[in-house]
Amino acid sequence: MPTTELFTDVALGVAIPSRNARGRIARLGPVVDQVLSNHGYPPVIEQLLAEALTLTALLGSLLKEPEGQLTLQAQTEGGPIDLMVCDYLGGELRGYVRHDAERIRELGPNPTLPELFGKGYLATTFDQPMAKERYQGIVPLEGKSLAEAAQSYFAQSEQIPSLVRLAAEKRGGHWYAGGLLLQHLPEGEEGRERLHTRLDHPDWPHVAILGGSVKPAELTDPTLSLEDLMWRLFHEEDEVRTLPPLSLSRGCRCDPEYVRSVIARFPEEERQAMVGDDGLIRVDCAFCSSSFPIAPGDVE
Repeated sequence: MPTTELFTDVALGVAIPSRNARGRIARLGPVVDQVLSNHGYPPVIEQLLAEALTLTALLGSLLKEPEGQLTLQAQTEGGPIDLMVCDYLGGELRGYVRHDAERIRELGPNPTLPELFGKGYLATTFDQPMAKERYQGIVPLEGKSLAEAAQSYFAQSEQIPSLVRLAAEKRGGHWYAGGLLLQHLPEGEEGRERLHTRLDHPDWPHVAILGGSVKPAELTDPTLSLEDLMWRLFHEEDEVRTLPPLSLSRGCRCDPEYVRSVIARFPEEERQAMVGDDGLIRVDCAFCSSSFPIAPGDVE
């Protein structure tokens, strides 16, 4: 029986050895509120970004390197959202959505993915600096939801049978979001070649049916631990293993020292062109909506 209590701002790795399956389950709480706090997004955008941050946590927690970075980016044409970016680095999450607020309001409370993005693509980039590995997969942004678009990514780019479920809702004035990622891998092991993955393996439909039965309210319930939820879904299996939990937090790398270091890399002529009428270089961060006034002399 589960004993560890895991509720919010955490990701948990899971494996079902007898079914050749592995996955991640995650739930966000205060992290979402912190990311959203400075933006004043419409509710539709808040819910979308909450789900996107959860998907980023699920994918980022797959990285083997602590220094590894996962970037999720949706670029679109014709929709009221023209850019969505989220990233993961060392358990820290950040994200933002560039959108036309008036067009979003015209869509109503429950727009579809095509209505939000128009024609678009979902790009997922895995960077592992120690191994000097960088991999990017790009697929059309299709399906009724972000979860369906993520499943398309795994089917087309990774060729791994996968199930993705995402949910987000506001409870008592605070956002909670949860997600589940399950995949079929030969022998349930990492590192095996994708060519050996059998798309019609008899164990996978069983795992997909049980995992797919998870309810949105279960994913977002801050009083239901992730370990208890996995037990609820797969208690009839011979063994369900869990990996050490990974704490998640809101992180933005736009502190003044970092901003000054970036500006210092530009040639003197370009730095002078950045100076405004008030004699300062002003840098805005789209992720946290912070503005940094930098004196030119501070980057000499």
